[in-house]
Amino acid sequence: MATVSDLSKGNFMRYNGEVVQVEELQHRTPGNLRAFYQIKMRNVRNGKVAENRFRPGEEVEILRVETKEYQYLYADGDSLVCMDKETFDQIYLDKALLGDAIRFIKEEITLLIAFENGETAITAEPPAHVIMEVQYTEPGMQGDTATRTLKPAKLENGAEIRVPLFVNTGDKIKIETATGAYVERVK
Repeated sequence: MATVSDLSKGNFMRYNGEVVQVEELQHRTPGNLRAFYQIKMRNVRNGKVAENRFRPGEEVEILRVETKEYQYLYADGDSLVCMDKETFDQIYLDKALLGDAIRFIKEEITLLIAFENGETAITAEPPAHVIMEVQYTEPGMQGDTATRTLKPAKLENGAEIRVPLFVNTGDKIKIETATGAYVERVK
């Protein structure tokens, strides 16, 4: 078993039976009180943030986590079928691990998946940006670039986002997967 002083930002550990990732770690020594560690942790299953104080020397269970790149092949119910690029092994990944970014995932995209002890997937991270084609949007006017007015657009996978007025049907656009925001038009 490791102690709290062995932790660092980004480590995965088991806390109250749940897998959490350390987001912030501070060692505090208030004037006339004993020192303690203030740790901010995010639950990897539901995304909730918790803070707790630990005594120096308190034992914690640090998890061994491996990350690997997988290629997304297709959706199968509540799961995504992904393939290891090196060994061609296929795994089923729960859609909930991607959160809201699932709307902007398309076939053949590379996902970074973290595994606990080499078997159970605990996190999945999509690329920061994806390029998608606009399936339908209202036609824009020539020279509508002065204002930051946005209009709805339907993408190739059925997701809807808001884009500037100059974007037309058939254009390829770059989208930020974390927020679903339009970044730029791609040629």
